Amino acid sequence: MEEVYQNYRNAVFQSGDPAAVGVVLSNMTVAFDHWLLDVEDPFVFEPYHKALREPFDYYMFGQNYIRPLIDFRNSYVGNLSLFYEIEEKLKQGHNVVLISNHQTEADPIIISLLLEKTNPLIAENMIFVAGDRVITDPLCKPFSMGRNLLCVYSKKHMYDIPELAEMKRKANTRSLKEMALLLRGGSKIVWIAASGGRDRPDPFTEEWYPALFDSSSVDNMRRLIEHSGTPGHVYPLALLCYDIMPPPRQVEKEIGEKRIITFHGAGLSIAPQISFPEIAAACKESEAKDVYSQALYKSVSEQYNVLKSAIHGKQGLEASTAGVSLSQPWN
Repeated sequence: MEEVYQNYRNAVFQSGDPAAVGVVLSNMTVAFDHWLLDVEDPFVFEPYHKALREPFDYYMFGQNYIRPLIDFRNSYVGNLSLFYEIEEKLKQGHNVVLISNHQTEADPIIISLLLEKTNPLIAENMIFVAGDRVITDPLCKPFSMGRNLLCVYSKKHMYDIPELAEMKRKANTRSLKEMALLLRGGSKIVWIAASGGRDRPDPFTEEWYPALFDSSSVDNMRRLIEHSGTPGHVYPLALLCYDIMPPPRQVEKEIGEKRIITFHGAGLSIAPQISFPEIAAACKESEAKDVYSQALYKSVSEQYNVLKSAIHGKQGLEASTAGVSLSQPWN
């Protein structure tokens, strides 16, 4: 925990905020309190966990803790108008699924921070399909308690402990049933990391890029939306924020990874929804699932490259393209 404190303090100090000392002490005091509280009385997550907002507001705890790590001067949102479009669809009772890449443990909070000024309905009500690590790792748990989560076991970790594989499969079945029930009620927005885990850099070039999508995961979400009895829409979402809290270079089995934390810009972009019937009409039925997943991945990758040019390439708003209009809605 001392290492987490030192890394967090150094990252917040990088911001140059004159109030950095107070911010670090305040946020770390609250974090330590809730880490210790969970050791004394461990919180157990249900398959569907609704964000805890009272008596302690875990959502705002996460927002306040991660906010000082984002360099908003070097952060961008792509195609903001589509987030307004999504809010209207949610108000009409429609469901929305965001097929996304995944970069850090803090992704849900970073997404909410980039949208909190303009789209609080999305920021506060998004449901995240979450792996078991964020609901079992002691350092993650208080932050996870502040998010709406559908808890699943990642395929990547299904057989880490072979004797638990059957239990994990049954738990995932329960979570799928919970998701189906939620979608039947309408007005739900669900985020899923379609690769099943966080992005990693290429071992040879050191370049970061969205991990390839699992077409079965994409297809499961599409079918859940289609069978909900409520209008549904699937949008490709790109996220660039790995600098803030990069994952280990390799996928680890053990809980309790080393936390590297830095102050850095982040980017979020969304593209128009992609229709499965339109994709399916243009290819063989047996290929439709894979072609649809590839179309979503292609869009996410293209948006990611625009965010990369803006943030890492220092092009800023000038990195905008015909397909991705960048803005800084907090200014």
